[in-house]
Amino acid sequence: MPSDFSFDVVSEVDLNLVSESLQVALKEITNRFDFKDAYVSIELDAKTKTLIVRAQDEYKTEAAYDVLLTRMAKRGLPIKNLEKGKIEQALGQTARLAATIQSGIPSDKAKEMVAAVKQAKLKVNATIQGEQLRVTSKSKDELQDAMALLRAGSFGLDLQFKNFR
Repeated sequence: MPSDFSFDVVSEVDLNLVSESLQVALKEITNRFDFKDAYVSIELDAKTKTLIVRAQDEYKTEAAYDVLLTRMAKRGLPIKNLEKGKIEQALGQTARLAATIQSGIPSDKAKEMVAAVKQAKLKVNATIQGEQLRVTSKSKDELQDAMALLRAGSFGLDLQFKNFR
């Protein structure tokens, strides 16, 4: 029997599901009457994890982004992990919106999580390991309390728990 139990806290977004929801959103946009002649395009840059929405004007850009968010939510993707940028005017009388996909836990958010666990005075040890957080303890009940604390916290990320040992 192991002496310590642990789990990892991660924040991941499946880019394949993002791509699928993007295609479904584009199909819906081409069939909607209010987007007729709006020249809407949505692109996913997988390397930089950026979504770019382009349309005829700011209103149509915002509406296309909302359609994309609803399609992502229906697929179960975490909407919290999207950081929406400002709408910019682009060439040819069009508007552009860039949204970055947050994957992994940034160090400042990880420090907030560690501080929240320590402030709750649980008998667990939380350590930052790259873009994830490892929580260890001798008691499984304490680990469950730590999971409940992290789920209830508002860290601006959708958290998943993996590698239960």
